[in-house]
Amino acid sequence: MNKIGISKKWRNIFSELLFVGPMALIFLIFVVVPFILGVNYSFTSWNGVSSQVDYTGIENYVKVLQDTKFLKAVWFTSRFTLLSVVLSNMIALGLALLLTQKIKGTKIFRVIFFLPNVISGLLLGFIWQFIFVKGFSALGEIFQIGFFQLPWLGTEATAFWALVIVTIWRTSGYLMIIYVATILNVPTELREAAVIDGATNAQYTRYVMFPMIKSAFTVCIFLAISWAFKMFDLNFSLTKGGPFNSTVSMALDIYNEAFKLNRYGLGSAKAIIFFVLVALISLIQVQFTKRNEVEI
Repeated sequence: MNKIGISKKWRNIFSELLFVGPMALIFLIFVVVPFILGVNYSFTSWNGVSSQVDYTGIENYVKVLQDTKFLKAVWFTSRFTLLSVVLSNMIALGLALLLTQKIKGTKIFRVIFFLPNVISGLLLGFIWQFIFVKGFSALGEIFQIGFFQLPWLGTEATAFWALVIVTIWRTSGYLMIIYVATILNVPTELREAAVIDGATNAQYTRYVMFPMIKSAFTVCIFLAISWAFKMFDLNFSLTKGGPFNSTVSMALDIYNEAFKLNRYGLGSAKAIIFFVLVALISLIQVQFTKRNEVEI
């Protein structure tokens, strides 16, 4: 019996390794090892090409904290993240509340609102660049509406809002699907009990449904924060950080430092600081929003 138990134990271990092992190996090679190398390079003055690697200690981190361009990118990314997270979740929740009603065409509209998410960020940037520059100006000339006549990619303020608008348009549909799935998972018995007790639709939504979908808030806010902080492709293709470097995100600044200026060590230091910042914000957000969640 003892031998049978040991052989069964080893079979279970082999089965677990068979299923988990390949993905764990891929994760190790493509995530863990590059991260460790990045930490190592952040303490060097390596240019990304030369075989000579000179260690400089924490000099790169000191330079990063004194880099006004990077600090400006941090400020831009923080403002962009706050606005895009709040607005995209508000719009996504509003669409979810609307598309969970018993009206015709809800499934078609869910697909339509989700479609922008499947388009590459680089492609979206070029498409919206044409829309802002050519499309809006044409509409402005025809209808004489000030909104369309703004220099959307020509000033710091309008370029910032152009990125926010496109990001919300791109991400709201994905977040909407999560909200829709969670709302539809709320037991119908709760709605029936609320109606019997005389609750209005607004009271049911606020006091019954919202507490039941707090898990969706946790997931959607986490995803929105992650997407906003890591925004690169849309920033690169839509504004390229302009005008006058006013819309350079942290990710774009790291790319420019490492691959345009060939200061890979300094770029790695910025990337590590970026990673720590995003990780801390995400952990705080998850811990905060997970409080008082209700399990369905």
